[in-house]
Amino acid sequence: MVSAIITRLQTNDAKQAKTEDYPLRIREMTTSLAQTVSQKISQIKQVTGRTRILALNATIEAARAGEAGRGFAIVAGEVKGVSDSISTLADELERDLSRQIKTLDSLGRKLVETTKGDRLVDLAHSVIEIIDRNLYERTADVRWWATDSAIVEALEHPSDAAASYACHRLGVVLSSYTVYLDLWVCDLQGRVIASGRPERYPRSRAGSVLQESWFNEARNHASGEQYATGGIARIEALENLPSAIYAASIREGGRVDGKVLGVLVIHFDWQSQGDTVVRGARLLEGEKENSRVLLIDSKQRVLAASDGHGVLTESLSLPLHTNPSGFETTADGSIRAWSRTPGYETYPGQNWYGVILQRPPQQQQMRA
Repeated sequence: MVSAIITRLQTNDAKQAKTEDYPLRIREMTTSLAQTVSQKISQIKQVTGRTRILALNATIEAARAGEAGRGFAIVAGEVKGVSDSISTLADELERDLSRQIKTLDSLGRKLVETTKGDRLVDLAHSVIEIIDRNLYERTADVRWWATDSAIVEALEHPSDAAASYACHRLGVVLSSYTVYLDLWVCDLQGRVIASGRPERYPRSRAGSVLQESWFNEARNHASGEQYATGGIARIEALENLPSAIYAASIREGGRVDGKVLGVLVIHFDWQSQGDTVVRGARLLEGEKENSRVLLIDSKQRVLAASDGHGVLTESLSLPLHTNPSGFETTADGSIRAWSRTPGYETYPGQNWYGVILQRPPQQQQMRA
């Protein structure tokens, strides 16, 4: 499903890229027109300058000729008058065209900026949309697996054998679902009694999750159809790897209305999956070296970055309060575009955003 989504979004990006060429061409034509006008007016002024000199020379020669050159002097004066009129018209034309070309260039620049900004907003939206659909599946997984008979049995009738079999079942799940770091079965006291990868992460069953907000939320849910999320966090027991945490209550008999026995928590491999999404964004040729594709949370903390920098440590300062989706251009010509999570089906999202930060291209790249 995710590959189909990416293919559709790639097609849309290609169409938008072609559309973006038009305002760029308008700006190029405006620049070319300004150069042509400047060149032609300069040539007109050169001609009128030469005409004035000729008229002046003719006036001098007419004066030397005395009475015989009087008629020629009149013609020379007329030529000078025409030259002055042409020069005045050239100055007025230069002022008028310069003003209009400047306005046209400003409009073209704004059109380019708006077109690119809108495209980057759409790209940011596609990034957050892909991760939303991915995380929706995680909410379905945790609620479904919490009803597995081996997991329920390990809490209904706790024993070493039941815990061992639950570990085996979790391991089977992980062998098919490669997007997870680990799965934990927790009792009501917050002890991890079974995990899917005890050999890889032996510390998982040594600690307690009793103080975790997601554990207490899931433990107190009214129904097995609910789930809790812990956002993105580095888990010490999982070698400090970043995990997207989802939890659901494990209930008696595997029923959604059964008595709560414990909590199932799934650790989604955030680093691998988040990197895949942000690095797969469909930037145009030549844009990747000037752009950062990010996922940020509601506090603008960076959750994933296409350049790998600032994950879970960097925070942005975008004007998100003004518009859930939008862009702004900074003083240096950089564009910052963002789009808030739309959610997917029963998953409302976590008020996250897709973000594109794009610096202006260098002069050599523009010439290329």
